[in-house]
Amino acid sequence: MTSVKFSTTSDIVFGAGSLGEIGALAKHSGIRHALLVTDGGIAARQMHAPAIASLEAAGVAVSVYADVVADPPTEIVLAAAAAAQRAGCDGVIGFGGGSSMDTAKLVAALICGEQSLETMYGVDKVASRRLPLIQVPTTAGTGSEVTMVAVVTTGATTKMGVVSRTLLADRVILDPLLTLSMPAAVTAATGIDAMVHAIEAYTSVRLKNPLSDMLAREALRLLATNIERAVFTPTDIEARGAMLLGAMYAGQAFANAPVAAVHALAYPLGGHYHIAHGLSNSLVLPHVLRFNEPAAESLYRELLPLVLDAKAARDPASRLLAEHFLTLARRLGIATQLRELNIPRADLPRLAAEAMLQQRLLVNNPRALSETDALAIYKQAF
Repeated sequence: MTSVKFSTTSDIVFGAGSLGEIGALAKHSGIRHALLVTDGGIAARQMHAPAIASLEAAGVAVSVYADVVADPPTEIVLAAAAAAQRAGCDGVIGFGGGSSMDTAKLVAALICGEQSLETMYGVDKVASRRLPLIQVPTTAGTGSEVTMVAVVTTGATTKMGVVSRTLLADRVILDPLLTLSMPAAVTAATGIDAMVHAIEAYTSVRLKNPLSDMLAREALRLLATNIERAVFTPTDIEARGAMLLGAMYAGQAFANAPVAAVHALAYPLGGHYHIAHGLSNSLVLPHVLRFNEPAAESLYRELLPLVLDAKAARDPASRLLAEHFLTLARRLGIATQLRELNIPRADLPRLAAEAMLQQRLLVNNPRALSETDALAIYKQAF
């Protein structure tokens, strides 16, 4: 039996209306003044108002930082940390999608004032303490609420990751009611994003283990069987809850068995063209599945029944999955080709070169991938 190391959030609350517990949970965590980190869209719709009401009813003061943007740049993270320090906050709440939750993770460490952001980039580089951290996702996709990763845009098109168990939240609240207002396109893209997390965790050549496998399989089952219901019947609370649980399970899986080439090739798309992360993953997923066939076919065969009924199919599972995800994306109404997003074909070599900078991810891929391979995948996705 091989040894396993597995880390995750210690307290998770799930259920419709569970956001109402945030005040009591924050108080129990020792928070007296929380910085609630979110984005402008959520603030404009006042989605965070019930959270503030619960916190204040429990005697917890709240300051709100609502300037998070997709793929948050360094200056946003630092501005949020400065706002927390000015207000004297002693705890942080991430409220929103992956960008808000990633920002909240870093703010919780930065406001201790023991380490600069640039020294945190990489794996296990966070030496600072962290203040109490609660995460509340409003999308079902990134799984950021239970991961130890925060991604920051560090230049015009470049991203860096901070990977540390220090960033794992103390508590997570999963309230399906918060996802009911997600637009269909966002539900679709984030749902496929979560399925990518499950697939890449299951096929990761580094740190794959029985616990991550169990979570990845159940995540993929929940997501695959509920994504169309969630997209086409957006008020279906059961489907929304299944998607939220599936995204979290996938997050727990890839937090321990890290993602690989799909994410490595998706990052340059987000960096250059500001394509949402889930959509970027969806665009390259089918082509990476086909590329990985020689090395991961047996694992894809194990996952296949969780996604579609193909018991008697003789075609390779990698190809069946690739075609399924292309068809699913079309059915859900999201782009399946780079050209649909006005990405110039002439940019593909640059994207391939930049994807190779993501060695932190590429080392997890079941098949070694060269820059020539990356370019071929982008061409297939074009």
